[in-house]
Amino acid sequence: MALVVICGQPCSGKSMAALCLAEALKEVESKAAVRIIDEGSLHLERNQSYANMPSEKNLRGVLRSEVDRSVSKDSIIIVDSLNSIKGYRYELWCLARATGIRYCVLYCDTDIESCRTWNEERREKQDHAYNDEIFEDLIRRFERPDRRNRWDTPLFELWPSRDGIGKLSPAISDCLTYLTKKVDSRTQDVKILQPTIATQNSRFSDVNSRYELERATQEVLSVVMEAQARGVGGPVSGVSLGPGSPTISLSRPVGLPELRRHRQTFIKLTCQSSLSGPPPPSDAESAKRMFFDYLNREIA
Repeated sequence: MALVVICGQPCSGKSMAALCLAEALKEVESKAAVRIIDEGSLHLERNQSYANMPSEKNLRGVLRSEVDRSVSKDSIIIVDSLNSIKGYRYELWCLARATGIRYCVLYCDTDIESCRTWNEERREKQDHAYNDEIFEDLIRRFERPDRRNRWDTPLFELWPSRDGIGKLSPAISDCLTYLTKKVDSRTQDVKILQPTIATQNSRFSDVNSRYELERATQEVLSVVMEAQARGVGGPVSGVSLGPGSPTISLSRPVGLPELRRHRQTFIKLTCQSSLSGPPPPSDAESAKRMFFDYLNREIA
């Protein structure tokens, strides 16, 4: 039914806003499953995830993959994270458009001093506080949502440090109305995103195609992980499935979450086509070679 992106500075009240919205939705919307996706639900520690750019990129990829798996026309997904990069919010908007559901951004506009104070209070309680260096870096790089951007619209703004947060907060009430309002031909203030040809999965030539694609790519992931385990964290060269198959040389360790993200993206790209595009590979060996070539371009 909908994808809600919670956006704001670190320690700005996003998690409380997500909980209040989820509770309000469950009281009003009984047919849809309501789920919050955040770092904690995926067992990701914040300071480790934001320690450097590769870790942060991996965090966003894991969150995006989980959103991609979860969005549907029978659920309301709330993404409770910084979502501070406008390009990343655009990617989430594209996921909502591909599914054909409603989308909105709930922005916690909290002054930076209040964010610092709340972070310090968390530290005193030993409750998932940010390290000072990471906190200041995230504050500095935050990209404020702009309702002129289609991926930031509609935009509902909360002011937690000034007004507090509750189920009856005006922004949460407005967001709730937008997400649950019945839509008919006369409705003008609710927009349901419409998929385009580019975001639609192609029809498979036979049922076996998707099965072979998923099985083959999973086998490639297993081979790459085993090769890295034997290399004990160092560079890995010449990873292959056997004689005559392509090889991959890894100059850095690649974790399973990143590999899974590449696998999911590869499957989606392979299954997408224009109206005259070719079908996905129907045999495992062709799928493995294609996936090896894809990984070589993305991570080697």
